[in-house]
Amino acid sequence: MRGRARGPSPLPEGAARLWRTLGAAFVLLVFVPPLLLLVAGSLTEPGLPPSPTPQLVPDPLSTTGYERALDLGGLLRASLNSLLVAVVAVPLSVLVAALAGFALARIAPRVTTVVVAASLVALMVPATALLVPRFAIFRLLGLTDTLVPLIAPALLGTSPLYVLVYYLAFRALPADLYDACLVEDLSPLRTWWRVALPLVRPVTAGLTALTFVLTWSNFLDPLIYVYDRDLFTLPLALRSLSLLDPTNFPVFLAGAVIATVPALVVFALAQRRFLRHDDRSEG
Repeated sequence: MRGRARGPSPLPEGAARLWRTLGAAFVLLVFVPPLLLLVAGSLTEPGLPPSPTPQLVPDPLSTTGYERALDLGGLLRASLNSLLVAVVAVPLSVLVAALAGFALARIAPRVTTVVVAASLVALMVPATALLVPRFAIFRLLGLTDTLVPLIAPALLGTSPLYVLVYYLAFRALPADLYDACLVEDLSPLRTWWRVALPLVRPVTAGLTALTFVLTWSNFLDPLIYVYDRDLFTLPLALRSLSLLDPTNFPVFLAGAVIATVPALVVFALAQRRFLRHDDRSEG
């Protein structure tokens, strides 16, 4: 299947920069105030009555909430479990999705149409409708109360959406590029790895960040498959902290801060990749 050549950007350089600036300002206005209140609440002294109004600078400042969150909620072990799942599931999911998307962009158009249509139908199926059959399969295999059910969806690319995004990205590459690879006698796998994949790095960065956040914040699957407290992931540990009384709510907020920081770091790294790609494109 022949790809379509990319044309010039529909927006002038100045307008594109303006829209990026406005988008960044919108994100700051929407997300920064809640994050500031979250951090401020986590620095409040536990055991005190809740303040009737939000305070950006608590009086007195205290880090006791973080100490109790790590102690009571077992956040350190839960963070390591979540990190283990993310380190395995995220690269595997992106790798499978990239391979499937590339294959989908290179096969016959009729087959592509059928697969894309099936993927769209699969996206319409609610995730909750698959809980019972998936649980039955993992229970039959004896994999419940392990971290395997949390990683297994990565073997299918996690979501058909990721495959479709990669399919559109690879399909947008110029057809002459693939023809040149054929002339150079590159195998499909080498063409994918050495030529096509480096050209869609922003897509890889975006899907990696999205997959990490969804995996890191996954609450439903651990709740269903994991029973041993030593295997709890971070969302399950935070659930136990949410049951504390209101005077200890800073402990829960401290745990929420600990859970939020890795996601912010991953998004910041992905944003750097986007900005570097835009600078190279404009250059």
